[in-house]
Amino acid sequence: MADASEFQDRLLSLGLARVSEAAALASAKLIGRGDEKAADQAAVNAMRDQLNLLDIAGVVVIGEGERDEAPMLFIGEEVGTGRGPAVDIALDPLEGTTLTAKDMPNALTVIAMAPRGTLLHAPDVYMDKLAIGPGYAPDTVTFEMSPAQRVRALARAKGVAADEITVCILERPRHEDLIAEVRSTGAAIRLITDGDVAGVIHCAESEITGIDMYMGSGGAPEGVLAASALKCMGGQIYGRLLFRNDDERARAAKAGITDLNRIYTRDDMVTADVIFAATGVTQGSILQGIKTEPGWVTTETLLMRSKTGSVRRMSYRSPMKS
Repeated sequence: MADASEFQDRLLSLGLARVSEAAALASAKLIGRGDEKAADQAAVNAMRDQLNLLDIAGVVVIGEGERDEAPMLFIGEEVGTGRGPAVDIALDPLEGTTLTAKDMPNALTVIAMAPRGTLLHAPDVYMDKLAIGPGYAPDTVTFEMSPAQRVRALARAKGVAADEITVCILERPRHEDLIAEVRSTGAAIRLITDGDVAGVIHCAESEITGIDMYMGSGGAPEGVLAASALKCMGGQIYGRLLFRNDDERARAAKAGITDLNRIYTRDDMVTADVIFAATGVTQGSILQGIKTEPGWVTTETLLMRSKTGSVRRMSYRSPMKS
């Protein structure tokens, strides 16, 4: 019989799917209602309630923020029944609050779980990210390369011309130079308004999404969630923390980070086996959004385990609660 203190990823995976599904269903009523905070809060409440039903001794290492800025699912919060394995939890109860409020594509609920002490405690600062899908040699693209060099290197590795590469980039003023340089190679760019966890996952399913590479800066916590997904699906991601002021450097120190210039690989951010679940909220290129019909509601969830490399797409149809 397995030791209850061991990380039983197979047994816990379905429970993790229920957590992401519950958060998605809770936020569904707020799709297109224009209230980001209410949508996020609904997802947080549902995710926390479901986590506390799991037989784990969980600690939130990537959450809604520091304890003084987040009433629930804050960094350091203990979740679960306390019985079972000690685990790290990284979550974004609603990745794409703006997308949900405006009923735009690719809003997701996202959660990852791994043995205690194996997920990077990324501070809430920006991270420069670079990701490609599976099947390429290590260091096919690197931070040492310019954006244009990365496009050409990936094109060579893929055996295509640069103008057959598509790069996903978060549409922000800070990325104007990056966008211009990538376009100078002839490569196409898929601009996204929010949701860079989904943006990185796109790279791992390039035959479905048409995305070959992700570049640009976004939240560091989302980088750890994206690395968790790629640990399961295959692919490479590099991350480098970016600091704008002393307060952000202090956040890194509080998280135990001493080398502020370190480049993190996927396996630096996620050092052991991980399970990952994401449920579609609005219609997306990775997951179907929540569908409602008379008396029923249906969700689609991506459930993955790095130990086996298994990727499951699960459709969950349940009676509508009155």
